[in-house]
Amino acid sequence: MSARALMVAAPRSGGGKTTVTLALLAAFRRRGIRVGAAKTGPDYIDPAFHAALTGRPGLNLDSWCMNPALLAATLEAARQDVDLVVVESAMGLFDGLVAPKDARGSPSDIAARFNIPVLLVLDVSGQGQTVGAVAHGFATWQPDVQVAGVVLNRVASPRHARLTEGAIQAAGLPVCGTLLRQPGTPLPERHLGLVQAREHDGLTDWLEDLADKAERELNLDAILATARPLPENLQPDALLQAPGSQSASLQSAVSTQALPPGALPPPGQRIALADDAAFSFLYGHLALFWRQAGAELVPFSPLADEAPDPSCDVCWLPGGYPELHAGRLAAAEHFRQGLASFAQTRPVHGECGGFMVLGEALEDAQGTRHRMTGLLGHVTSFARRKLNLGYREATLLAPSVLGAEGTTLRGHEFHYATVVEAGADAPLAHLRAGDGTDLGPCGGRRGAVSGSFFHVLACGPSASPPHSGWSHTGSS
Repeated sequence: MSARALMVAAPRSGGGKTTVTLALLAAFRRRGIRVGAAKTGPDYIDPAFHAALTGRPGLNLDSWCMNPALLAATLEAARQDVDLVVVESAMGLFDGLVAPKDARGSPSDIAARFNIPVLLVLDVSGQGQTVGAVAHGFATWQPDVQVAGVVLNRVASPRHARLTEGAIQAAGLPVCGTLLRQPGTPLPERHLGLVQAREHDGLTDWLEDLADKAERELNLDAILATARPLPENLQPDALLQAPGSQSASLQSAVSTQALPPGALPPPGQRIALADDAAFSFLYGHLALFWRQAGAELVPFSPLADEAPDPSCDVCWLPGGYPELHAGRLAAAEHFRQGLASFAQTRPVHGECGGFMVLGEALEDAQGTRHRMTGLLGHVTSFARRKLNLGYREATLLAPSVLGAEGTTLRGHEFHYATVVEAGADAPLAHLRAGDGTDLGPCGGRRGAVSGSFFHVLACGPSASPPHSGWSHTGSS
């Protein structure tokens, strides 16, 4: 039998989607249901909580960054060997770019494309019967998106429950649960979202309590009944060979023919991957498809003063929270020397937090300047903060591990740190916002080292074949 799916969505961020998603995953798993999960839009943190509960990679589905074939392949991976896939939406159900139609980066794009019913979570604090109008609007706004049920969140009292439940029923929708507002210990947050799952000592107990709450206050049988079987064949016609799906320079053991079109090919066969509390933001679908293509990921911890394995042919420094660990990273002499030695003969790439660590120095929140690796010339600051957030399309200005010159990549930026000293390195890419606004050059490259604040999710729609004849001798 095909796995079933449902989407947990809300009118806005902060409405309770993550809590309800985790409660459902915990409660259904306790009942013996094999659960999988995915998150719409760019997000690292919530999928890590999904992974902690499901024991499976945290995956993302993004209709602007990922073409239909890559979306289908990722959802196919999410449903393998599970009974139920719970898709958590980002922001509001219909939020995204203005265009293009069906590829705006909106959660509703995913619900409509794969015919996934929506469980709408409504924060009813400060509201009464008005919630019926809200629910009715969501249920009728887009005909190809089905709102199959409603969960009322932060309900204040039995009287409040009767008012709001009656309003939802009057709108013609079933109430699938009423979550009472109660004192407790919410998951702590920081500047990029929830504190990471790997940093919670009491996560297991918290999730067990959440499963108990779901059993008491959610109609789990009704919610499970709203889930709809996914199509047996998710793959669209676009799965035929497409630009960006071949590679001319990877070693023969890496088979890019195993990659779905639009997937970023692995940057090497043995990839030294920084992986700890300072470097954890690697998208699950990248790692999944890199391994599927035959690449091996070899983790190491800069915070533990580990250097990349010298047997690897490329080093990848993901984003994360280096600004919270700048002192330890500055003291990690073995890591710094090992990375410098590695970069003399092999590529090193850093995304966002990794880019910060590749620079000369990093200012922490208190303005204290910490020495970084110095493989690139910039200096970043978390003391002088400015929010940078949004979809990005990057066009590479020279060959690198990300692709050939002219390759387009799609992803996003989400950071508060700023570059306070630019250095003299050549830029890595030219950047445009999701709406086409020109943002100018970004990042830096020097020899075999490259990096930027840009997080890549996929190859762009007009991507050149990545990695064709890449050599660091062609960089400046």
